[in-house]
Amino acid sequence: MKNMREELDIITAYENVGTYRGAAEVCGTTHKTVKRVVERHASGEVRPGREPRPANYECVRDLVAEAVRSARGRVSAKRLLPRARAAGYAGSPRNFRRLVAAEKRTFRAERGHPRRPAVWAPGEHLVIDWGVVAGVHVFCAVLAWSRFRFVRFAADEKAATTMGMLAECFEVIGGAPKVVLADRMGCLKGGVVANRVVPTSEYVRFATHYRFRPDFCEAADPASKGIVENLVGYGKSDLLRPLLLEHAERLGGDETAAAATVLADLAAANRAAAEWCEQVNATEHSETCTVPKERLVTEAGLLTPLPSLRPRIGPAPATRKVDKLSTIRWGSARYSAPKALVGAQVAVIVDGARVLLIDPATGVVHAEHPLLGPGATSILDDHYGGPRPATPVRAIRPRTVAEQQFCALGPAAEAFIAGAAAAGHTRLGPELADLNALTAAHGEAAVTAALERAVAFGRWKASDVRSILQAGLGVASPRSAGDALVVDLPVAHPRSLTEYAPTAVSS
Repeated sequence: MKNMREELDIITAYENVGTYRGAAEVCGTTHKTVKRVVERHASGEVRPGREPRPANYECVRDLVAEAVRSARGRVSAKRLLPRARAAGYAGSPRNFRRLVAAEKRTFRAERGHPRRPAVWAPGEHLVIDWGVVAGVHVFCAVLAWSRFRFVRFAADEKAATTMGMLAECFEVIGGAPKVVLADRMGCLKGGVVANRVVPTSEYVRFATHYRFRPDFCEAADPASKGIVENLVGYGKSDLLRPLLLEHAERLGGDETAAAATVLADLAAANRAAAEWCEQVNATEHSETCTVPKERLVTEAGLLTPLPSLRPRIGPAPATRKVDKLSTIRWGSARYSAPKALVGAQVAVIVDGARVLLIDPATGVVHAEHPLLGPGATSILDDHYGGPRPATPVRAIRPRTVAEQQFCALGPAAEAFIAGAAAAGHTRLGPELADLNALTAAHGEAAVTAALERAVAFGRWKASDVRSILQAGLGVASPRSAGDALVVDLPVAHPRSLTEYAPTAVSS
């Protein structure tokens, strides 16, 4: 298109000026170009098209596409560039980044998850979420069909706080929905198995009491609960920010001090939040074009009636994560846990002079320790499969090719390396090549037997192993000492000494 516009400009200039050189000066080109364009236009010819040249990265496009697919779109161009260079790419890194970006866009377009708008049923879903500004936590809940909104403030996002907020929300709306939808909150999530969230036992008991089903969104997918995400942003900007600004003006503009003031009097802040909710719920909603408070009257009849007693929601149990040493820290002391629990959360209960490590979901006691002071450690050998060995165990881990070939002979080769290292044989590394050559010449069975004999007699050089192989079968095989030889000796009958006395000879 650009070339066509240039030709039209040249033709127009020639028609206005009338000379090749004049038109060339107007268009900023040469008179020969003007002549060629004018003659081609007069004869009706079409400008010959130029075939597009392939990009310099086409030779590695398949390689990049395969790498992007195998890495699920998370590989970087910086990591792929050396492989592309080895495959023949000679262009610039910037051009290569364009290729990787294009292949990532193609991959995401192929793997994209099309969405559809949600269709909410009355009395079906309540969607909840948390937000935080300057340490002040905002609990938000939306009754999906009526768009009735509930917002309150808290000092934390613990399980007890979350369930207390839910109980208050149920009382405000006059019932419990069929499903409470939340993201994968750590306070309500007991674990994830095959992408299915397992709620904590406390949350399950709470849901059973109010007769609703707990549900969780997909991981890292806030769009699946956008109905409450919008409320979180709205509550922050229209409710919490003005409240913090009001306190900050009296405190010299210090937002941290303003947040501390709000947290110090949460009752007053929640009264302001209740008034704000009354206002927004009495205003026509932009999506439904109705007033949420009026729709709640219809939806309230479909909610599950509240139980006669509100459950007692105590403080969340103290939990600790089992670290890589298979221990937890409590009161600046360290207590061991079974190795199978590494990375898991355990509840810690102090019962008098005992410390109990309990499974938060089932209540099973994993370990019991005496209560210790700061800096002390309580270790149970059963948690580590037995007592600590007297000497550290250093595993044989071959790294070079020669080491891998030699260690392929099995335990005899590992015992030979351990013994040679203990004896201070500094030439062991270079001599592995000679030992591998002996394996190729004599076979694995013969070399393995020679290594076992060398270990038995404490001979750690390659020349020693070669001498054992050359001796072959003509060497003595040491054997361990056997049992004591017991022989029954003959019994000698004793005789009296009087029998040996001399007798008198008669004359």
